[in-house]
Amino acid sequence: MSSRDQFTTKIGFILAAAGSAIGLGAIWKFPYMAGTNGGSVFILLFILCTFFIGLPVLIAEFMIGRRGQKDAVTSFKEQAPGKPWYLIGWGGMVIAGLILSFYSVVGGWILSYLGRAFTFKLTNAGSNINYADLFDHIISSPFEAVLVQGLFMLLTVVIVSAGIKGGIEKASTWMMPLLFIFFIILVIRSLTLDGAMEGVKFMFVPDWSYLNAETFLMALGQAFFSLSVGIAVMITYASYLSKTEKIGNSAINVASMNIIISLLAGLVIFPAVFALGYTPDQGPGLVFIILPAVFEQLPLGGLFLTIFFILLLFATVTSSISMLEIVVAIAIGDKPEKRKKIAWIGGIIIFIVGIPSALSFGILSDVKMLDRSIFDFVDFMTNNIGMPIGALLISIFAGYYYTKDISRKELAASNWMFTIWYMLIRYVSPIAILIIFIQGILPIFK
Repeated sequence: MSSRDQFTTKIGFILAAAGSAIGLGAIWKFPYMAGTNGGSVFILLFILCTFFIGLPVLIAEFMIGRRGQKDAVTSFKEQAPGKPWYLIGWGGMVIAGLILSFYSVVGGWILSYLGRAFTFKLTNAGSNINYADLFDHIISSPFEAVLVQGLFMLLTVVIVSAGIKGGIEKASTWMMPLLFIFFIILVIRSLTLDGAMEGVKFMFVPDWSYLNAETFLMALGQAFFSLSVGIAVMITYASYLSKTEKIGNSAINVASMNIIISLLAGLVIFPAVFALGYTPDQGPGLVFIILPAVFEQLPLGGLFLTIFFILLLFATVTSSISMLEIVVAIAIGDKPEKRKKIAWIGGIIIFIVGIPSALSFGILSDVKMLDRSIFDFVDFMTNNIGMPIGALLISIFAGYYYTKDISRKELAASNWMFTIWYMLIRYVSPIAILIIFIQGILPIFK
């Protein structure tokens, strides 16, 4: 048994892993992706892609981490001695740090909205707030953008520095249940609006005219990235899991929770959007611009909007701590006494790296890289290039470097379940990841 800090319960691990997956991708990106890609057909394809393409890679990461019982770099070094597979760990650490550098910027925006909500400066009756102007002000104000980014990173560092049991597991085990409870409250409120059923139909009654290659690629990308695979975060979390725990069921639970939260987010947003006369194809501004305008028209709208942004903060924090954790785990190695120091150092470095992204909508808005703002460039490089390469290498390692006997022993599943996973991880997932990668880099050549 490893002497490293470990999750104390299986549910603690599942909630932490689900928290890593359930972030901005599920609550911010999923609704606007569904809204701009036809709703129901996109959602159906998203669910299928999650289980048949994303889940096998998630299981592979759990397998590598649980078997290694070490940080991502050391796990690969010990399981593939003398081979360069350990570079997956280093690459994952760099990509996770870069993602967190701009992820914390969005986390800061959420804090800005919450601050205004708690001081009753959001959705006041008769306030006639122009939410597009408000959002532009928040993201373009140098002082506010950097301040709230720093506050979000501070919250992330405090949790990670407290360790697995006292920090990450503890935070996840109370944030995630609250996430579900608050979502149920908001869904009930949204579904009781006159005209809400149009939003439900948009989500669950298929419009087959959207069944095309473009919608499939969008759903594939959303399913893949929403599970946090490809940056060794799940390898790191699984390394804190006891070897007696079955990883197959845990992975299915994580994927299922991610889908459920995504659907709940849709059931909060789309019925309200349709009921109050808006259209769902509003893009990234759906949450930060359209949703506040929607809640403004509801009784107690300020309260419900505040609850929604608390949910969004919970989901963002549970993801951010997983990204900082891989950095900390690799840096401390077998010296857990260094955790607090490394967490603070790592957090400060990532905060500094993220400042240009925070300023990229204001004083650095004229700085372009590949015709993108700094924020969008870092997002593009990590999500379109870094994560697919990492996931492809992980799927190849689990599907081809591991022997079939090792994989069967680690998965400890029934013969039919193992056979399906083995076929998917060797053939289906790598091809799908290559498709995502090629599709993702095409904009460079346009």
